[in-house]
Amino acid sequence: MKLAVVGGGSTYTPELIDGFARLRTVLPVDELVLIDPAADRLELVGGLARRIFARQGHGGRISWTGDLDAGVDGADAVLLQLRVGGQDARNQDETWPLECGCVGQETTGAGGLAKALRTVPVVLDIAERVRRRNPGAWIVDFTNPVGIVTRALLTHGHKAVGLCNVAIGFQRKFAKLLGVAPEDVELEHIGLNHLTWERAVRVGGEDVLPKLLAEHGDAVAGDLRMPRSLLDRLGVVPSYYLRYYYQHDEVVRELRSKPSRAAEVAAIERQLLEMYGDPALDEKPELLGKRGGAYYSEAAVALTSSLLRDTGDVQIVNARNDGTLPFLPDDAVIEAPAAVGGAGAAPLPVRPLEPLYAGLIAHVTAYEHLALEAALKGGRDRVFAALLAHPLIGQTDYADRLTDELIAHNREHLTWA
Repeated sequence: MKLAVVGGGSTYTPELIDGFARLRTVLPVDELVLIDPAADRLELVGGLARRIFARQGHGGRISWTGDLDAGVDGADAVLLQLRVGGQDARNQDETWPLECGCVGQETTGAGGLAKALRTVPVVLDIAERVRRRNPGAWIVDFTNPVGIVTRALLTHGHKAVGLCNVAIGFQRKFAKLLGVAPEDVELEHIGLNHLTWERAVRVGGEDVLPKLLAEHGDAVAGDLRMPRSLLDRLGVVPSYYLRYYYQHDEVVRELRSKPSRAAEVAAIERQLLEMYGDPALDEKPELLGKRGGAYYSEAAVALTSSLLRDTGDVQIVNARNDGTLPFLPDDAVIEAPAAVGGAGAAPLPVRPLEPLYAGLIAHVTAYEHLALEAALKGGRDRVFAALLAHPLIGQTDYADRLTDELIAHNREHLTWA
């Protein structure tokens, strides 16, 4: 089995490599190719990847290249984890929207749209090149904004499934609080990427969410940085990304008062790359946990294994709606439990959603449709329409100003600008 990782020079990659090494019985990888145009980073990450495999006794071969076509040739699956524009672009996404009093974040609001406009054309070009060389290869997308990027891939007929680590993060946290094994925790997780709620937490078929909130509500709320009272009133656990919606103005004040997350991550990355260059290092360093992406490797291994080995098991992924949420178009991409096998991911039936959640999901889905139109076709008017439709913006003056700022800060990445 051959896998390719596009964006293999990312500081995330050792987390993924560690998962491939530990879970080799789940996903027996014979060959792994890391692909990245940044040769200096790729050399550091690739060297550490080889040492991790060697330490854990994995016999698979690891190589790396800046040549995309050569790297994906013969791959059974291609994992995408790229960041167009790097941390500098992310820093812009997180700062200029604040000037208008709007959230600055890399996947939500105006910053999220900027990332989508930079990313979708690049991902589609990669996917087309993969398809030309390996028509049967699966694409596993971890590149944000995952929902929009996955929708772009599926709309263009690619064999793709989107992946996020929010659900597996909740599963692991809840299991620890409840004192059970993670595999014993089943989530009723529903919504869009970065816009989800846990409506039930089942252990042995019993919904223990009420017990979880009653006994551990303070801990859960603390992790989310949301009021305990909100969780009690809702009776569900929102994704921490819902904080940008439920506490928008408070979050804006916080973001204005401190350095951007991108600046923090850039500093962490510098330290990580220095550590990766140490020939004595043969495991992922503890510092990597502060980079983000916790449990990404476990989720990526499970999903890739199910696609390639046709297991038919249930995982929480980003896939076509196809009637699962009847108030959304079939081609919308939702994040939900799905049966995953050789034919792809098919979301399972869900209970009717309460208007409190369905309304916001429908609103953001409309934005995502317009965002994809802007990413595919370009044009100031399409960017403006997407921003106007976003529930975190929605005012003409803000949308106009943010449109100009977005184009000004991303002109080098927008062929139409």
